[in-house]
Amino acid sequence: MNENNGIISQPSSYSVAETIDRLIVALQAKSITIFARIDQQAEAEKVGLRLLPTQLLLFGKPEAGTPLMVAEPTIALDLPLKVLAWEATDGKVWLSYNDSDYLKQRFSLSDELVKNIDVIAPLIHQAFSSK
Repeated sequence: MNENNGIISQPSSYSVAETIDRLIVALQAKSITIFARIDQQAEAEKVGLRLLPTQLLLFGKPEAGTPLMVAEPTIALDLPLKVLAWEATDGKVWLSYNDSDYLKQRFSLSDELVKNIDVIAPLIHQAFSSK
């Protein structure tokens, strides 16, 4: 689709764990369900592999996501929404997520439906605006 393959990545001034912690607080304040938090570094260590800090957060609101799945069932491959906090080899922490415009194009969604999932950027701003 474009040079970033529909993924938005922005730097975080916090550790991977604190980045996800802050995002969880912002999501819960909006009554958005946290479905899973996966510590991929810990899972790699369980099988004797090394991975820099990496955590994946799955979240959403069934009342927001269900209409999208009714309109286009295959969007369930990208729902619930996800954010990935990860540490690069230079020590910088990044927060990455799917661009809602990418999902709109990928699944031919209407503007009205995209509003249901266009919540990540404002929540990230909220979670990281006060350091």
